[in-house]
Amino acid sequence: MTASTPRRAVLAAALAAATAATVPATPSAAAPAPKGGGGAPSTGKEVDNRFWYSYGHWQAGTHRGTVASAGARPGLGIAVPVGRTEYADPHTGKKSTWEYATWTSPVHRPAVPATEAIASWNARTPAGTWIQVELRATYTNGVVAPWYVMGRWASGDGDVRRTSVDGQSDGTSTVWTDTLALDPSVSAGRLRIGAWELRLTLYRRPGAATGPVVWLAGAMASDVPDRFTVPASVPGAAAELAVPRYSQEVHAGQYPEYDNGGEAWCSPTSSQMIIEYWGRRPSAAALAWVKKEYPDPQVCHAARATYDAAYKGCGNWPFNAAYAATYPGLAGVVTRLGSLTDVETLVAAGVPVITSQSFRAGEITGAGYGTAGHLMTVVGFTAAGDVVANDPNSPSNAAVRRVYARREWENVWLRTKRYHASGKVVSGSGGICYLYAPCAPNAVQLRALRTVGVL
Repeated sequence: MTASTPRRAVLAAALAAATAATVPATPSAAAPAPKGGGGAPSTGKEVDNRFWYSYGHWQAGTHRGTVASAGARPGLGIAVPVGRTEYADPHTGKKSTWEYATWTSPVHRPAVPATEAIASWNARTPAGTWIQVELRATYTNGVVAPWYVMGRWASGDGDVRRTSVDGQSDGTSTVWTDTLALDPSVSAGRLRIGAWELRLTLYRRPGAATGPVVWLAGAMASDVPDRFTVPASVPGAAAELAVPRYSQEVHAGQYPEYDNGGEAWCSPTSSQMIIEYWGRRPSAAALAWVKKEYPDPQVCHAARATYDAAYKGCGNWPFNAAYAATYPGLAGVVTRLGSLTDVETLVAAGVPVITSQSFRAGEITGAGYGTAGHLMTVVGFTAAGDVVANDPNSPSNAAVRRVYARREWENVWLRTKRYHASGKVVSGSGGICYLYAPCAPNAVQLRALRTVGVL
């Protein structure tokens, strides 16, 4: 988003403080990792994805009252609740009793011992239901972290408020809204996340006949090295997808209860563009609450449907992917990609990519702004290899399509360190992106998703 975001700003400050003594005053290659410290050897990989979504996947793991269901879209649901609990919603003060069941994934050992992990999930949560998603890491020194809540989530906001959970840390790792990250001083000593497991808790009203169904859940783990620059990729073939164009700025001042209004809605605006690219839209009933005079009411709906009450913003990465997956036949995950070649592979298969980046004014020619964190959608590439992006930070829908210089754009997106206008070292996203695609991809899409390491 174009405004400074609390979660990113806090994380950036922590990283800056930790790296001030270790990062050279001018950009250079990262120093070799020190030996020892309970670390693991490098595998040469930076990203590992593991998602559960098939009937066989859901049969695995540990069930406490949950059951796998087959069919066109296999999932995990409640068979017999194993208990009841009272949940006091911190954002409304409302206390309610819920019955629940849990599923714990098999332990996953990522190919890349990681410094970060970000969960993703896709679910149906009818009225009177919600889910909680947790991650637990085992560090490479054998110590097991506590269970961390990565999200309390429902597609609506009538029963509980969709929320991340602040204040989670064990002195080795910390949850920054949607990201479980090793503390910088720890990761500098080469301690890593050597394994992780995921726990889903499904809630419903006591005595209800139905409950939530989870279609996909898992996480992306990564160990992206400190870098101010990345090697340039070689341009591929030109292509451009016909993705709808929506501006966040035409919603400036609308519904300030959701992230201070539309001028901060880069993430849900980008999500809505891709949802509609895949032919899905919210129903008239779902949009009935939006003021009739507001244009593109579906963007307002997307902002409300991605709002994180603890973060107080619409930029929670997994919440956006989960929102996209509420539409029939769509799946969404958060991951990292390694280069623009990966994006070209996806675009060539018909899959646009929502990317997260931060930059100073002037670092991307023609953008006309700087940002502490912003989402835009890559929809194609020119014959010269430059990036065609639907940038929601534009004055009108018609102005959303932009062409950005490949080298500038790629470096801004993939770097993990950058210099703030004040000269301080702050963080970059390291290639974070959202991928939304059919839950039953065709052969071309499936090949592309496998090529970039998502499946």
